[in-house]
Amino acid sequence: MTYWYFHAVFILPIIGVLWHLRRSGPPHSLPRPGPALLILGILALAYTTPWDNYLVARGVWSYAPDRVVNAWRIGYVSLEEYAFFILQTILTGLFLLHFASHDPGAVELLLLGREERRRRPRWYGLGVSLALLGLGVQALRHGERFTYFGLIAIWAAPVLGLQWLYGGDVIWRVRRLALRAILIPTVYLWIADRIALEWRIWSVSPEFSTGWNLLDLPLEEALFFLLTNILVVQGLLLYFEFLARRTPEVAAPALRVGSSISA
Repeated sequence: MTYWYFHAVFILPIIGVLWHLRRSGPPHSLPRPGPALLILGILALAYTTPWDNYLVARGVWSYAPDRVVNAWRIGYVSLEEYAFFILQTILTGLFLLHFASHDPGAVELLLLGREERRRRPRWYGLGVSLALLGLGVQALRHGERFTYFGLIAIWAAPVLGLQWLYGGDVIWRVRRLALRAILIPTVYLWIADRIALEWRIWSVSPEFSTGWNLLDLPLEEALFFLLTNILVVQGLLLYFEFLARRTPEVAAPALRVGSSISA
């Protein structure tokens, strides 16, 4: 079972189903979702590439030689892995769009509530991000077995903090929608990741990981997918809110659609 086979079985079909549901379901109520997914996918690729190359070069995790196309490696990372950065962004983004299409009230709250900007949720979120960063730094100081955990926390915390500093009140306003869009793909990717580990498509080094498991999945892998999906969902929500605030004429048709659905 190869890495491309993993994409073909676990990622691309779900993307196809969600895309079909988006086209055949209720009228969509968020502005310009296609460019949002493209922009966020490119940002995810750019931000994650150096970090992921370091993990593989360090031996924190690795691919089985017969599970990837070695000739297609760029740096230390296979082309399949680079594709996964973008595909996960699309998958999780489509989950958000699916849930948003069935929750016009949350979408209107996201796009119309932009005049009231509250500082408190921003500082709370920033505090959590700084705590995560501190936890990651401390983890790296406690021995090699905490390396993977620490590197994940340090990688995610800066972006998480910037998102909440910029628009924590926006995220908090639509927290129920955000939670659904985060948790469902996270649980799905936990299951897919557990199968990929069993297939030995990739493996986590016991030397650089805690050995702790969550639902029979290495803690670090569970944390990674949770944090990446948080970053994707929050990034999309902030993009939509920013677009509506900067260009009200873009948001107006979407809000009319949302109002007609809820009527």
